[in-house]
Amino acid sequence: MRVLGIESSCDETGVALYSSESGLLAHALHSQVAMHRPFGGVVPELASRDHVKYIIPLVDTVLETAQLKKTDIDAIAY
Repeated sequence: MRVLGIESSCDETGVALYSSESGLLAHALHSQVAMHRPFGGVVPELASRDHVKYIIPLVDTVLETAQLKKTDIDAIAY
């Protein structure tokens, strides 16, 4: 089983593809630390917009790295 994992709970957008047979196939991360630094902490509205901006490119990167297609994913964990 191949599971696409997505993490976007705070100031980083993370995506990973895990196989129950082979383990971790690929992962990618976008950090928002620099964007939030001037505010002294995470600004939720800015964070959510940045997640939307980067989630699809990160998924595409992970799939390309793993040499898989979207149809090869069996489940999504968010």
